[in-house]
Amino acid sequence: MTAALPSWTALLSPLFLPLLALAGWALDRRLGEVARWHPLIGFGTLAQRIEALFNPLTAVAETTGHELRGGRPLGLLAWAVAVLPAVALAAWLCAQPWLGAVFHVLCLYFALGHRSLAEHGARVADDLARGDLAAARTHVGWMVSRDTTALDDSGVAKAGVESLLENGNDAVFGTLFWFLVLGGPGAVLFRLANTLDAMWGYRTPRFLRFGWAAARIDDLLNWLPARLTALTYALLGDRATALGCWKAQAPAWDSPNAGPVMAAGAGSLGVQLGGAAIYHGVEEIRPPLGAGRPPERRDLGRALALIQRSVGLWLAAALLLGAVAVLTRATLATLAGAPHA
Repeated sequence: MTAALPSWTALLSPLFLPLLALAGWALDRRLGEVARWHPLIGFGTLAQRIEALFNPLTAVAETTGHELRGGRPLGLLAWAVAVLPAVALAAWLCAQPWLGAVFHVLCLYFALGHRSLAEHGARVADDLARGDLAAARTHVGWMVSRDTTALDDSGVAKAGVESLLENGNDAVFGTLFWFLVLGGPGAVLFRLANTLDAMWGYRTPRFLRFGWAAARIDDLLNWLPARLTALTYALLGDRATALGCWKAQAPAWDSPNAGPVMAAGAGSLGVQLGGAAIYHGVEEIRPPLGAGRPPERRDLGRALALIQRSVGLWLAAALLLGAVAVLTRATLATLAGAPHA
């Protein structure tokens, strides 16, 4: 007797998510962010209301400057209330017959920020090319959380390159990674967790304890994608310098994930990042990242090109691995179904 051959659907399943990832990325590159009613904007509004409900003593903390006790459990509960229903809804939609693939693609499209990131970086580069420093400060301020009002041309370029490299992981590669692992629900989980970290993950009296869960969960979800992003940056640029900067400089950076990404990215581009920056009115002296000269306007375009090449490599690798898995399954199925001598 011969074994029953698996269906073509089962054989082709390793290519399912890579192909949908390609479709979601293409949709983002073609359409960009929707102008109105973007789900992430709505989620941000919802997160503000949830934080006001679960973190009601923030006014006391901000007035006294003292850390609030007992905020971590409430912060974890608030994170769950904000994120888990949306992930459950995404999982239900993606499990629907026939339309499931469409919902997978839409989840990735709304979670992915590749074109938006490119547009922000290009806008700052255009401002600097025109000599409009005021506009460049304003527009780079849309990308970073530091004070940009006193930055010169080099400071604007540095802030822009840092944001592009770090957000390349947060808005693009981390989202792609979790989509390739868990499909649409994975992309939604990662992007919402990353959004809450950006909103709640500050070391201020208001968020030091309440935002602890959001920051730690984002660190956990980002750990592997960040290192794959750093490795990709290194492979597509000055490899030796990037790997050396990653090893020597990343441990000194506060963020366990931003450090590898930005050190490897800066080393790959041959520029020096880090140094002084003003956050919430306080100057911070950050460890150096990368090696070489200070960033210039043209380095914004170089950083965008590095991210673009990296996306191409990720998608090609995902499709190649999927194709290899399909061929392996087909070969094993053929061997299993061959008549015995």
